[in-house]
Amino acid sequence: MNAPLPPPLPFARHLSPPKTLEQLITGSRQAALPAAFHVRVAPVPLSEPRLLAFSPDAAGLVGLDDAQMTRPEAAAWLSGSQLLPGAQPLATVYGGHQFGTWSGRLGDGRAHLLGDADSADGPLEVQLKGSGATPYARFADGRAVLRSSLREFLASEAMHALGIPTTRALSIVGSSLEVQRDGMETAAVVTRLAPSFVRFGTPEHFHAEDDTAHLRLLADHVIAHFRPELRDAAQPYAALLADVCNTTAALVASWQAIGFIHGVMNTDNMSLLGLTLDYGPFAFMDRFDPGRISNRSDTYGRYAFRAQPRIAHWNLYVLADALGPLIGHPDVTRDIVDRHFQPAFDRCYGERMRARLGLMHALPGDDDLIAGTLGLLARERVDYTLFFRTLSRLPGAPARDERACSDAPLRDLFADREACDAWLIGWRARLAREASRDEPRQTAMLKVNPRYILRNWMADEVIRDARQGDLRSLHRVLDCLRQPFDDQPALARYAQPPADSACSAPLSCSS
Repeated sequence: MNAPLPPPLPFARHLSPPKTLEQLITGSRQAALPAAFHVRVAPVPLSEPRLLAFSPDAAGLVGLDDAQMTRPEAAAWLSGSQLLPGAQPLATVYGGHQFGTWSGRLGDGRAHLLGDADSADGPLEVQLKGSGATPYARFADGRAVLRSSLREFLASEAMHALGIPTTRALSIVGSSLEVQRDGMETAAVVTRLAPSFVRFGTPEHFHAEDDTAHLRLLADHVIAHFRPELRDAAQPYAALLADVCNTTAALVASWQAIGFIHGVMNTDNMSLLGLTLDYGPFAFMDRFDPGRISNRSDTYGRYAFRAQPRIAHWNLYVLADALGPLIGHPDVTRDIVDRHFQPAFDRCYGERMRARLGLMHALPGDDDLIAGTLGLLARERVDYTLFFRTLSRLPGAPARDERACSDAPLRDLFADREACDAWLIGWRARLAREASRDEPRQTAMLKVNPRYILRNWMADEVIRDARQGDLRSLHRVLDCLRQPFDDQPALARYAQPPADSACSAPLSCSS
């Protein structure tokens, strides 16, 4: 019914038959690379580790069932307190531009890559986040706090269920260990899965070191393991850059369409594989505000919602410069970015927004309809998710005497109901241009317009309860977010917007 969306997400199929935790790690592609790519360092044991939750969906990807995830040994193994059999722990090196400024060598300061686990779609890296300081920690303690770990755990699985490319969260382990942030908080470890955690900052590091040999080896590694179809291109490295432009465009288009604000789009937080990486002070849009900032440290709004496509383009220029020694003059590499990113973004964003509006075909004037819709939502400060979910149930051509009843749920979201009425006239006229039929259109819209997103107030409730030892809301929210397009009457309260603006305030980077 709707315009086609990007292809299915990677690593989405479950592996069978089940395996044991002892069989999880099967090797390490990263460990096979030279020492210039990483340092070998063991996780730091976590005091009194306790498994708080795991994702059954993520566990199924690597062949683990509930019985394995709830074993007594699981908390120690999934926090790094004891090494999983076969693990070759290491921390990878990378650099990065942070808030537009080159920050030099960074690297995994608090993350340990244990190795690869088999999945139906190829090996997945298993990484611990918050598992203690590494040589890249830059005087930090290498820990992540419970607050931010819970947010990352939930967000990773929520984004996947929404159809947005992302790293996955296998588990979260809590602890009695206290660490100093804004105040004293307890530490936690998230176990993450991804085909690779390689980032824009990885080639940046080798370029900054004037190390073309290892830069080339990195590019060859990425092509061989993750983009083998590029090996036969006339210029494989140029093809790799073009591929990153296309996948990044599709990723950011999905963010913009769903209303996700990453908060820290530094180049070290950008995945070369087009995955959402490193959930920090992120947010999902409540009342629509294109200038919304989710990061308290983002004083000038560099990473505001409306700026995300522009920043992605800028980050790709940085990546293009880093790959220059393999491709050619900066004018050549930046031209690759210009020829691929914006057209791919416009195409993917248009597809997603037409799907959200219930439009099957691309027709002239659609860009104006989309822009007008967003402008209206911004002026009226309408809840972004509620608007599209409510719109999904409206008829396309109601009788005049039925409109007051059929349109009431949507009109009630607006202070200016006449503005809503005027918009509906235009929307319905557009539906009529393609002879839209209500039942298939509404069914398709309900599959792309979620009822549930991870709202800040939900995360705050989970964090508050977990700090008091109550994990019931964590499991309820996780179950809810695994099926964001279903109505789930028993969990209807999670579809509600925040009661006030406090839950939309920017968050701290401190984790």
